[in-house]
Amino acid sequence: MNNRSIKVDYIARVEGEGALTVKTKDGQVSDVKFRIFEPPRFFEAFLRGRKFSEAPDITARICGICPVAYQMSSVHAMESLFRVKAEGQLRELRRLLYCGEWIESHALHIYMLHAPDFLGYDDAIQLAGDHPDAVQRGLRLKKSGNDLVAVLAGREIHPINVKVGGFYKLPDRRDFDEVLESLKRARDEAYETVLWTSKLNFPNFESDYEFVSLSHPDEYPFNEGKLVSNKGLNIDIRDYELVFHESHVPYSNALQSTIRNPRTSDQKASSEDNRGAFLTGPLARFNLNFEKLSPLARKAAEEANMRPPILNPFKSIVVRAIETLYACDEAIRIINAYKPPLESAVDYQVRPGFGFGCTEAPRGILYHRYLVGEDGLIKDAKIVPPTAQNQKMIESDLRNFVSSNIKMSKQDLTLRCEQVVRNYDPCISCATHFLRLDISEER
Repeated sequence: MNNRSIKVDYIARVEGEGALTVKTKDGQVSDVKFRIFEPPRFFEAFLRGRKFSEAPDITARICGICPVAYQMSSVHAMESLFRVKAEGQLRELRRLLYCGEWIESHALHIYMLHAPDFLGYDDAIQLAGDHPDAVQRGLRLKKSGNDLVAVLAGREIHPINVKVGGFYKLPDRRDFDEVLESLKRARDEAYETVLWTSKLNFPNFESDYEFVSLSHPDEYPFNEGKLVSNKGLNIDIRDYELVFHESHVPYSNALQSTIRNPRTSDQKASSEDNRGAFLTGPLARFNLNFEKLSPLARKAAEEANMRPPILNPFKSIVVRAIETLYACDEAIRIINAYKPPLESAVDYQVRPGFGFGCTEAPRGILYHRYLVGEDGLIKDAKIVPPTAQNQKMIESDLRNFVSSNIKMSKQDLTLRCEQVVRNYDPCISCATHFLRLDISEER
């Protein structure tokens, strides 16, 4: 039997440095490894010995696309420890800030990173040559999200106005006048984006996922709720590490996450507890919280023929468009009802112990855990980003996709494998990195 080898040296639109090896034997996939060899960044170590109040600003530097998620997870973790809760308009402003991040992040992914895959282009620059209106629409959507973050949080990249208990400075109602008009236009364009993405050509591919997301009784989740899944999970955020397990694999610098059957803190884990890979992100949120979308977002989803359960990961681009529409709609609602509170933050008493936080980054749940000492300094920190949680499921999708498309041409299979990875919108940076892809057939 002839050897088969596929190698891709440079793939744009994927953040970080990694490699994928797929081995086949007798027409079957025998091994899949999604290897991450980018050096660790040690943010958890940077946090040790720093004052608890520095956590939101330090963690915001982890990502230029979703700094709000890192800030909010750290803030909620500290507030859980100090037993303080930002409510009323302060809570609404936090949802508003999350809306801005979802809009800019989702718009970037949809138009600049993912749409070229479906339309046969190498990048968004080529796409813009034939579809300038679509790319310009994406840029306008992204700008509306960036502008919202800048007004509320001080600047659009690595915002600086978030603090434990609330904000350093509150916006005036008039500060939102210009961005409100932009959001109204963005809402119309987000609706158009839902319909545009729904007409793309999706490969016939589905999997039996365990979807995991936050779930709030009254609203589509951003900052609060319980961790739930479609296979029975329903736990408090503080119990995350009793259910989700990180492990090191020898071929990757990044930890992989798996989900276990729930257990109490005094029960030891066993191999029988392990349920394996899980999926977090837009597909999980949509399938678990569909009824909590705004009426307009649900209407668009219905028009796009998108009702739960959606099990095709390639359709995540449509779900991101629906969430963009929801974020625009929610932002407009919050701004229209905004009345500046008397105080920009809630008072609290610093106390030692563990704090736990988990919010919904654009790519999925982002978990933080901190140990704070009597002196208010951070003794230990744990951060589990959504892309790390999805790594094992990415491997599973690649294995299943290659298995069901083993006879596809080398070129087409290579492109589809790249797209499988991009379905997850792995966290990106401004620079173009690469994924090296090897598919070989064993004798």
